[in-house]
Amino acid sequence: MQSATSRESYATVTERLVGYVAGAAPTAVATTADEILSVADLLRRQPRLRRALADPARPADDRTGLLRGLFEGKVGADSLDLLGAVVAARWSAPSELLDAIERLGVDAALAGAESAGELAEVEDELFRFGKIIDGDPQLGAVVGDVTVPADRRVELVRTLLTGKALPATVRLAEQAVRGFGGRSIGAGLGRLVEMAAARRDRQVAHVTVAAPLTQTEEQRLGATLAGMYGREVSVKLTVDPAVLGGMSVRIGSDLYDGTVRRRLIDTRKALAGR
Repeated sequence: MQSATSRESYATVTERLVGYVAGAAPTAVATTADEILSVADLLRRQPRLRRALADPARPADDRTGLLRGLFEGKVGADSLDLLGAVVAARWSAPSELLDAIERLGVDAALAGAESAGELAEVEDELFRFGKIIDGDPQLGAVVGDVTVPADRRVELVRTLLTGKALPATVRLAEQAVRGFGGRSIGAGLGRLVEMAAARRDRQVAHVTVAAPLTQTEEQRLGATLAGMYGREVSVKLTVDPAVLGGMSVRIGSDLYDGTVRRRLIDTRKALAGR
C-alpha cells in the first residue's frame, strides 16, 4: 500500500482490528485470520472481483453489499465485519485492496499469537524456517517455483511444518509461499519476522558469525544494539564458517560488517589499486 490514500484507509482498518482483538479469545482471532487470508487467496485469483470491490465509482454500500452477498455464511461475522471495513475504504488500485486484505489477515494472525503468548515463538519459527529454505537450494527451488500451482507448494510446506511448529507459524509460512505482498518466499518470511518483532516493539538484527555465540554473548550483543537503536532488538543468528571470524550485523538498511572475510576482501582491493 504505497499511496497516502491507501495508508490512511489501512490505519482505519487497523483500529477496527485492534478493537476486535481486545474482546476476542485467541482461538477466535486465529480463526478470523484464517478466514481473511482465505478471502485474500480467492481475490488473488479473481481480478474482476478485486476491481468490483475496489471500484471508487461504486458507493461503499454497494461494495460491501457485494462482499456480503458472496461471503455471508462462508466466513464468520467478525471476519465479514473486518473485511467490510476494508472494502468500504478507498484504495488507489485493486491491487492495494488485495494487499490490505492480505495484510489484515497477517496482522490478525500475529495478534492472535500475541494474545496466546506465542508471538516470540512464532517469530523464531518463521526465522528458522527461512534459514532451512536458504540452506536447502532444492527445497527452496521447489517451494519458490511460481510455475507450480501455489496450493501444491502450500501443501508441501504444511506437511513439513505441521506438528513441528505452531499453527500460526504454519499459516503465515503458507502465506509466504503464496507470495506475501508480491515477495519471494524468502523475502516474505523475512518480512513476516520483521512484523512479528515490530509487534513486540523490537527491531530485527540479522547477525552472521563464524561460530555459535554463547547465550551470554548473544544477550550482551542484543543489549549493545538496543542501546545504539533506542529500542529492544531481536537477534537472529546465522552461523557461516565462510566469514572466517568476526561478525556481520544488519538492522534494516544498516550493515556493520566486521568479518575477517570482509577485511580480506578490502585488503585485496586496496593492494590491487596500488
